[in-house]
Amino acid sequence: MVLASASPRRRELLALAGWEYSITPAAVDESPYLDEDPQEYVLRIASDKALAISAEVEEDVVVIAADTTVVDAGEILGKPADAVEAQAVLTRLRGRMHQVYTALAVKWRGELHTELAVTDVPMREYSDTEIDAYIQTGDPFDKAGAYAIQHSGFHPVENMQACYANVVGLPLCHLTRLFHKIGVQPATDIPVACQAHLAYDCPVHQKVLKGKL
Repeated sequence: MVLASASPRRRELLALAGWEYSITPAAVDESPYLDEDPQEYVLRIASDKALAISAEVEEDVVVIAADTTVVDAGEILGKPADAVEAQAVLTRLRGRMHQVYTALAVKWRGELHTELAVTDVPMREYSDTEIDAYIQTGDPFDKAGAYAIQHSGFHPVENMQACYANVVGLPLCHLTRLFHKIGVQPATDIPVACQAHLAYDCPVHQKVLKGKL
């Protein structure tokens, strides 16, 4: 297996499945097309990443790629360019619900398989002071939507009732469901390992694994 991502968060989550894999980040243009739908966007980028790396490896190697973006009112929110943009995005998202989209793409034996996870994310009413302090850590600048749900000092999200791992960047139950289609089984109990690692009691994993979400 090859993970086509440099994200430490994705590496950390994929390791929970117990598979052996190497890392080969994919360099693709992640600019959205004009008026591109968020779903189409993440599926395109994840597929491009998987196809790019699959061209460099043997056909029997399983290539895993993912792309995650934050969406508010239908608008794709990328990584902030500077502190001013990070403050504007975090202020915009404060106290409201937005969505996180993650597309998964697996290329194996000449076939490309995809999955899409969409999670509603309720942001808490954090203060301007908290925004400023969080920006000072530098954490927002490599994050779509200018935040990390797992940041220990900021904790921007409250009352989550959906897939936490999707917001981190790799929805493991969706990936497990995708692998079931190609006959690859995880070496561990994914829901148990994921919830223990993230310290989160997931209310939706059974629905995801059964294909109902």
